[in-house]
Amino acid sequence: MSELDLHRLGLGTWQNTDPEQCAESVRTALELGYRNVDTAQGYENEAFVGRGIAESSVPREEVFLATKISTANLAHDDVLATAEESLDKLGTEYVDLLYVHWPTNAYDPEGTLSAFQQLYDEGKIRHVGVSNFEPEHLDEAREILDAPIFANQIEMHPYLQQTELREYAAEHGHTVVAYSPLARTEVLDDPVLQNIAEKHDATVPQVTLAWFLALENVAAIPKATSADHIEDNWRAYDVDLDDDDLDRIADLDRGQREIDPDGAPWDS
Repeated sequence: MSELDLHRLGLGTWQNTDPEQCAESVRTALELGYRNVDTAQGYENEAFVGRGIAESSVPREEVFLATKISTANLAHDDVLATAEESLDKLGTEYVDLLYVHWPTNAYDPEGTLSAFQQLYDEGKIRHVGVSNFEPEHLDEAREILDAPIFANQIEMHPYLQQTELREYAAEHGHTVVAYSPLARTEVLDDPVLQNIAEKHDATVPQVTLAWFLALENVAAIPKATSADHIEDNWRAYDVDLDDDDLDRIADLDRGQREIDPDGAPWDS
């Protein structure tokens, strides 16, 4: 398994706000082999995530750590100030990836992204990321930034396969990072996925995550809290989907969003 593979299946921490549970989830995942941990200012758990990393046996430099600037904090000076707060909470001098969480609210392309560029130039962030960006937002960001866009984090799962944004990412050299890769559990009862899981003596989450691993230039960050759930997801690496499996999953795409707030970028 390559270093890239280790980063392609990560630990999501949304809603994991219990201090003990969150820290233990992160520590457990890292001990098992995960190296990609995702959080956000809006998750209100950065301190617990940082604690989990510190309490694990895995050196900080081997962990790919990502967080996101909340939409209320996207004015230039607020980006700089709250990024420092995030670093303090996470107990680190840098994050590997910092995202613009949504291009909404206080987001101002020039002001926001110039602050991200400054953080990048100062070495406080290793990579610049965006989240929930549509092609027009990505085009604009690419024109403003000197740093390359490393990733666009978007909702993606078998019911929302995001072909356009995946093709855009392939063309412009960044990664798609899928949040809600299990469609907030909606895929668990899917008969096609259940059939494929039975064929491989696997679980539906394992099959779904194996589908992500079979795609080009895509990573997934399923949320997991219990040790059993974290390990079950990790075993997606043991599932080898064949072409027929992949074709059947491709046919499940129906543009179904689980996260569709008012004023979402795709509605503008």
